[in-house]
Order: sequence, then structure tokens, then C-alpha cells
Amino acid sequence: MKDILVYQGFIGSIYLSPEDSVLYGKIEGVADLVTFEGHSVEELTGAFHQAVADYIALCEEAGKEPLKSCRGSFNVRIPSELHRRVLQKAALLGMSLNQLVQKAIEKEVA
Repeated sequence: MKDILVYQGFIGSIYLSPEDSVLYGKIEGVADLVTFEGHSVEELTGAFHQAVADYIALCEEAGKEPLKSCRGSFNVRIPSELHRRVLQKAALLGMSLNQLVQKAIEKEVA
């Protein structure tokens, strides 16, 4: 299990600071830095929920979308040997590289 929290479609990462004896995190997938912390899992979860609510309200006031916009394109770095194999597989299937990668991503997130 990954150290994350999910609330109202937002994902919060979780970290431990042994020096400060605190759990802390940030909301992932937003354009702004939004953090939260707590001394227990219950406190951290409550702080995350409050951070999400506050961030949604702030975005509504500012008239902006809370989640990062996605353009539909991104760069991926992979080893050159894997790149060659993917190109070959796409050719064998009669697909473009983009079509094969999209199909693989759709399968992974389904």
C-alpha cells in the first residue's frame, strides 16, 4: 500500500518527520503547494480533509479549477532498448507508438 490519502477526488501524499515527531503531506495534482500535518493518523486525515475543503473554497473565490489541467501530451523517458522494442511491437500490431502507449496506459489505469 502506498502512503496516500484520498478525499473528494484529491490525493494527499504522506510523509514522516522523525525529527519533528509529525506526519505531514501535500495535495498532489494541484498547481499550488497545499500542505497538511498531524501527530496521529486521525489528525493527519482531518487536516487533509480540511486542506482540501479550504483549497476548493480558495479556488472558487479565485475562479480557477482546483486540479491541474492536462494537455493530453507528456514526455516519457525510457531506456533506448525498451523504446526500440515498443516501436517494433507497435509496427507488428499496425499501430503508431502513441496508440500503443495509450492502450497500455488505459489498461493500467482501468
